[in-house]
Amino acid sequence: MMKVISYPDRAQWATLSARPELDNAAVLASAKSILSEVRERGDAALRDLTEKFDGYRPENLLMAKAEIASAAQEVSDQLKAAIALAEGNIRRFHEAQREVMKPVETMPGVRCWRKSLPIQRVGLYIPGGTAPLFSSLLMLGLPAKIAGCAEIVLCTPPGKDGKVHPAIRYIAAQLGIDEVYTVGGAQAIAAMAYGTESIRKVDKIFGPGNRYVTAAKQLVQEAGTAIDMPAGPSEVLVIADAQSNPAFVASDLLSQAEHGADSQVMLAVSDSAGDATDFVAEVQSALKGQLAALPRKEAATKALENSSIFRFRNDEEVMDFSNAYAPEHLIIATENASELAEKVTVAGSVFIGPWTCESAGDYASGTNHTLPTHGYARSYSGVSLDSFIKKVTFQEISRTGLQNIG
Repeated sequence: MMKVISYPDRAQWATLSARPELDNAAVLASAKSILSEVRERGDAALRDLTEKFDGYRPENLLMAKAEIASAAQEVSDQLKAAIALAEGNIRRFHEAQREVMKPVETMPGVRCWRKSLPIQRVGLYIPGGTAPLFSSLLMLGLPAKIAGCAEIVLCTPPGKDGKVHPAIRYIAAQLGIDEVYTVGGAQAIAAMAYGTESIRKVDKIFGPGNRYVTAAKQLVQEAGTAIDMPAGPSEVLVIADAQSNPAFVASDLLSQAEHGADSQVMLAVSDSAGDATDFVAEVQSALKGQLAALPRKEAATKALENSSIFRFRNDEEVMDFSNAYAPEHLIIATENASELAEKVTVAGSVFIGPWTCESAGDYASGTNHTLPTHGYARSYSGVSLDSFIKKVTFQEISRTGLQNIG
C-alpha cells in the first residue's frame, strides 16, 4: 500500500516527490530505428512493423469509409448516449475559447491586430490495444474541428484481426474524420512526421501513447515537426484533510493508478481541519477494499507501491507542496476547496470539491484531458483550441501613420 511520510522538511520535497526515473536509452534507440526505417522505406516499413508489433499485415493502410460508417451498428445505444453527452460538453467548453481581437491603434495612422488561423493539417494518434482511448479522439478531434483545421489525420493500431475498436471508428464518423490509417506505435508518428506513399506529412502531431510513441514524438520534434507537448506517465495529486471522504479520495487515487504501473499517485493531507491520522488509515483501508474489485488491479497495485501519502501541518504547506510538485491532475477534496483553488499557481487541470472526481474531467465535464505531466505544468498548458491555431499578427499603416512613426 502507499507509504506515509509525515511532516517532511521543505528541503526534502523535491526528492520525495520526484517522478520515477525510467531508463529510456533502449526505448529511444528503438524509436530512432523505427523512425529511420519508415523514413527510408515508407509504406513497406509500415506494413512490416504493423505485422511485427500488432500481429496483422494491412494491405491498405487507409481505412475504407464503409468500415468507418459500419461502427454505428456495432456501438451500443448506451455508449452512443455517453459519447453524445461528452461530445456536447467538450464542444461547448472549447467553442467558448474562440478569440477575436479588435485592432489597436498604437499611434495615429498605425493599426495592429492579431488573427487566429487554423493549422492546416494535423495528425491525431489514438492508442488501441487493451485500453483503446476513444475518449482522446473526442478531446483532440473536437477542438481540431472547431479550430477549422482543413485536414485531420487519424492513426490508430489495428487488432490482430485487422479491426479497429468500433468506438474509435464511430467517433471518427461523428466528427467527419475519414482519413483514418490502421497503423500505430512509433511507426505512426514517423509516418505523420515524414510522410509515406499513403500518408502525407502533417504540420503538428497530437495524442497519448506508450513510451515508444512518446520517444518518437520527442525525436520528431527535435527534427522540426511540432507536437502537442512533452509527455510522461500520468499522475494525480489529491489534497485532503481530516474532514474529507476517505472512500472518495481512495477512488480518485485508484482512477489514476489503474492507468498503468508507472502512474504516480500522491495524497497530500493537511492537519488544518484536525489531526488526520485516522483519516489516513481510513484511506489506506478504502484503497485495499476498492482495489480488490478493480479489473486493472495488478497495474494499480504497482502504481500504489511507487506512490506516497504526505502529512502536512497546515493548508499553506499543502499548497506550497502542490505548486512545487506541478501535478498533471490536482484534486482538492476539502471543504474549503474553492479557497485553496485560488492558491494554485501550477497544475495541468484542477478538480474542486469532493464531488468533482477526476474521471468526470477525463471523459465528460468538458475540459481537455490531454495535459502536461512530469512537472511540465510549470511551463506548458493542456491541449485547448489554441493548440490547433496559429496566431498571426497584422499591421496597417497610413501615409500619416508612416510619417508619425518615421
